[in-house]
Amino acid sequence: MFNLKIILLITTCMIYSSCNQNKSNNNRPELKFKKKETTGKKILLVQPFEDFPISSTQIVTNQLKDIYSGTVIIKKPIRLPRFARNTYNTRYRADSLIHFLKKVSKEGQLIIGLTNHDISHTQRSNDGHVLDDDHGIMGLGYCPGRSCIASTFRLKGKNKYEKLFKVAIHELGHTQGLPHCPVKTCLMRDAEGKDHLDELKDFCKKCKLFLVQSGWDLN
Repeated sequence: MFNLKIILLITTCMIYSSCNQNKSNNNRPELKFKKKETTGKKILLVQPFEDFPISSTQIVTNQLKDIYSGTVIIKKPIRLPRFARNTYNTRYRADSLIHFLKKVSKEGQLIIGLTNHDISHTQRSNDGHVLDDDHGIMGLGYCPGRSCIASTFRLKGKNKYEKLFKVAIHELGHTQGLPHCPVKTCLMRDAEGKDHLDELKDFCKKCKLFLVQSGWDLN
């Protein structure tokens, strides 16, 4: 009888341990993230600032719609916030702009700001040291988050707005937690301080799968 009680006790503990292990696995960040994000589709907001022409906004929006088949809404132009100016009063801080855009968006929405002005951020090394406190960039987005910004200022060539679209969709990918991709033709390729935009064609299969699992509708 005593041995039977011990056996039952051991069996119960094994069952309890197995359930806890399964519960722990289900709470891993990647699994929880995927399950949560696939429950709702993303609404994409295109937010031009007043320096950015509405005709150019439409061009970029049409290109976004060629890839993103979900709901895309163009917002009315708004002023660039003065508090986002850098200390030299020459550029707008991209980190301040995406923080501002986050406040004018809601859960379930992604927002991309478009501007012709120069934008910058603090460039850091892999170990966190500041390399440049006001480094000029083409775009920036939370990773993850729901807001990002893209600028034409550093884009050259007749296909400037096609390049801007690629910067925009790249930063939108970051908002979903997508890291840079080693595939040279993928839209998530790291610029590494250079303009490789003409080489980018589409999201690679791995990045596409990630976005679909995050609730994106892709064409």
